[in-house]
Amino acid sequence: MPNWHPRNTRRARTLRREATPAEHLARRQQGAKFSRQMPVGPYYADFLCRELNLVIELDGHSHDVAPERDAARDQWMKAKGYTVLRFTNAEVHENTDGVVQAISAKIREMRK
Repeated sequence: MPNWHPRNTRRARTLRREATPAEHLARRQQGAKFSRQMPVGPYYADFLCRELNLVIELDGHSHDVAPERDAARDQWMKAKGYTVLRFTNAEVHENTDGVVQAISAKIREMRK
């Protein structure tokens, strides 16, 4: 039986309330339900589709400071069966349609 750890829902609520504009992508327009700022093990996913184990990460400046943390996080999630897509906040602002298309394509691929 896996170890159970209580979720820090207070922190998740705070992260949702303080979301950056890039994190406000429409959650259902991708053809899948995404929840924002969800605890996933010791991490928080910007967007999580539980149905597909798909995590969408939107990276701002804080991710530039310690990219090795993102690599370790992605490795942990992959080992647990999650697929992670990363986009920079700049990509979302400058090419929102492209980001939405990339997410939609990944969802279609995962459902095959």
